[in-house]
Formats: sequence, C-alpha cells, structure tokens
Amino acid sequence: MPFEKPVIGVIGGSGLYKMDGMSEVGETAVETPFGPPSDSLLTGVIDGVKLVFLPRHGRGHRLSPTAINYRANVHALKQLGVTRAISVSSVGSMREDVHPGDIVIVDQFVDRTRHRETTFFSDGIVAHANFSDPVCPTLSSTLLDAARRRGARVHRTGTYLCMEGPQFSTRAESRIYRQWGVDVIGMTNAPEAKLAREAEICYATLALVTDYDCWKTDAASVRIEEVLEVMNRNVALARDILRLALPALAAPPGCACADALRHAIVTDPTAVTPEVRDRLRVIAGRHLAR
Repeated sequence: MPFEKPVIGVIGGSGLYKMDGMSEVGETAVETPFGPPSDSLLTGVIDGVKLVFLPRHGRGHRLSPTAINYRANVHALKQLGVTRAISVSSVGSMREDVHPGDIVIVDQFVDRTRHRETTFFSDGIVAHANFSDPVCPTLSSTLLDAARRRGARVHRTGTYLCMEGPQFSTRAESRIYRQWGVDVIGMTNAPEAKLAREAEICYATLALVTDYDCWKTDAASVRIEEVLEVMNRNVALARDILRLALPALAAPPGCACADALRHAIVTDPTAVTPEVRDRLRVIAGRHLAR
C-alpha cells in the first residue's frame, strides 16, 4: 500500500496554535462515546502536513488536570485521523541540572494520579497493552533533533512523575520524589500516554521546564505568576521546534505504535457485546472484527 502522510496531533496550550504559514485553518467540534473533549479542535496544514491542535485545558484554561476528559481527548484525535500525538507540557524540575527554560524529551512515567480514567477497555472488555516503553522512540528522536537544531538546552531522556494536583507538591512529597530518581513533575501526561498507546497513536512529550519544584530550598517557593511567565517564554520555543520537526514527522514512522493492541485484548470475542464493539469502533475496530 502507498504510504499516506500522517496527521499530527498537538496537545497543549492555545498559544501553540498560532503558527506562521498555516493554511486551510478550520475548527471541529467532536463528539465521542466517552463524552466531550476539552474543547473543539483546530485543524490546519503547514508545508503539506496536516495538524490537529487540542487545547488540553480548554480555551482560557478552564479545566483542572483532574477535570480533563482524557479519554474523550484521545478519542477525538483518533477520530480526526491523528497517527502521531505530541504533548507540549509545562513541568517542574526535580534535578539541579535541569533548569527553568530547559526541554526534556520524556521517556518514562511514574503515575501518581488517583482520579483519572486511563483506559478505553472497561465495562465489558479488557485489554493489557504493553507500556514498558511508554513513548514512541521515533517521535521522541524527531523532537530531540529539532530541539537541538533550534539551539535549545535539551535533555534527551527523563522520567516524568505525574501527580494528581491541582495543588503543587509539599516539600516532603517533593523530597520523596527526588529520592525516586524522577527528573520532572507534571499533572497531565501519564493518562494521555496510556490512552494514546491503547489508541495505537504514536505519543511523545516535549516537556518545558518552568521552575524548580519546592525541593530546592535555596530557590524561592513555586509561585504561579512566575511559572506563567516562563510558560509564556517557552511557547515561541515550542512552536519553533514543532515547525523544524514537520519534515521528519511527514516520513514513515518506523515504529510499532500502530500495532499496540495486537494480542492485547484478552476478552473472549464471543463475550464482547455489540454495544462495546460500537463504543470502541474508532479505537480498536479492526481488532474486534468478527
């Protein structure tokens, strides 16, 4: 079969979507079997590559990390044909040598969330997708190369601890997390990565460091106004990196993400009801064909 250019999904804040040279700009409201996504999705084309932008917290940052409907967000991306999803996320640093303004290409997660829906496979069907390596190596390598070409200070790997929030850590929690050897801390990416794997979408995180978490006693405590200031400075950098990555993103993926559900569904096919098949048609329809 001829190779079809992938559709690139970008999950992040609204400032990312103001990319120069984007044509065929549109906006799509998507309905999913799991409820509404965070907001309508913006679509456009740059240099022949189709992009779909999803404001994770909704326009105007209306949704807290716990309130985000992660299943609906990933389902909406899949509905619009997204095959590769890039999460652009603000994080706190858990290491002395990872400075505010740095970029970390995350390769592992520790999930400490408690109130999130993190699987499409429930209520009548079970799947156990492999998640030992939770990000797409090809997509991560592409982002690393683009960040280096942009001249960013970038770390090629890193473990992201995903906390529940919306409050920041206590000092006691922050010190414990440091002992675990994590590199950055945030509130959103672990559920996204799990659901993207189940949806057979390549997923990678471009983590933008905004501050040192409160473990660093010789630095001022985290203040939201300072975090927002660094976040705003990081937006232009992230846009540049995405633009530089586009040519490589349009190439064949060379990874196994699109086949992540092979052998993962363990429910007897005869026990899968028509309602469940319909609910999962977009996510796993080809694996549930009779």
